[in-house]
Amino acid sequence: SSARCRAACPRNCLASSRTKAWAPASRRSIGRPEVARLDPFLLLDEFRGSAPAGFPDHPHRGFETVTYVLEGAVRTRGLPWQPGRHQARRPAVDDGRQGHCGHCEMPHGEVECAACSSGLNLPRTDKMTFAPPTFPSRQSGRRHCPRHRRRVTGAKSPVFTRHPTLYLDVTVQPGEFTQPVPAGLERIHIRAERPGRVRQQRAGAVIGEAARDLLLRPLRPGRLRVAPVTGAAAACRFVLIAGRPLGEPVEAVGPFVMCSKAELLQAKEDYRNGRNGFERAPGWASFVVREQAD
Repeated sequence: SSARCRAACPRNCLASSRTKAWAPASRRSIGRPEVARLDPFLLLDEFRGSAPAGFPDHPHRGFETVTYVLEGAVRTRGLPWQPGRHQARRPAVDDGRQGHCGHCEMPHGEVECAACSSGLNLPRTDKMTFAPPTFPSRQSGRRHCPRHRRRVTGAKSPVFTRHPTLYLDVTVQPGEFTQPVPAGLERIHIRAERPGRVRQQRAGAVIGEAARDLLLRPLRPGRLRVAPVTGAAAACRFVLIAGRPLGEPVEAVGPFVMCSKAELLQAKEDYRNGRNGFERAPGWASFVVREQAD
């Protein structure tokens, strides 16, 4: 049913494990009964695995996917664009605005892949505009950056999202990490590999060995402070993800995310009939499907 995306959620919420025969082992923070959505994020998964497990061909419309590889590498394809590969500590944004049918992400190489993948809702005005995905690339030995860039702690992001977001991969040695929080962003997710302590003004939480994930909202403008817990033998590593709420209605079925039931019905009809961004959908298969069939 139609609902505003900014739904209430527990202050601290552990990610739940998900198991499917064809997919890597994963943990879901957003996109489950306890936390269906958290504006502007529609889903948030962490997955770990090796080929042939992965996420084969599927369509998209109305939202972006942001994949950040923590370990290993991922092969990706978004029809009609060329295949890409992104490696550890490199993000990729796949923009399914008008629609495409060939999005797939598959672990690649001998090293087991670990990555975070999020679905980022798009404003209604952008859901039917055309845009290619943005992958980090190397040209003449230098990293190529798109025209629109985001600066975080003095660094430039090699990719960008349509809607303002913040993605940080941080390792905190003994001491303390402080991150300014821009006004309007809302902290949603901290994925921790090692225990740490998070403080934001008067709010505080401990990331334990078993917790791994916390959902903390709202994130007030100011500074976020993170430090390893007292007596921790190792540094604290975590991924911090935040975004600016849209406040728009959401109608979603599978890979289609629109603002009304009529728009959702139109998306399904377009995909079924191969039009409005899905012209090459009928009978198309990506390199992933072809290689697995051989």
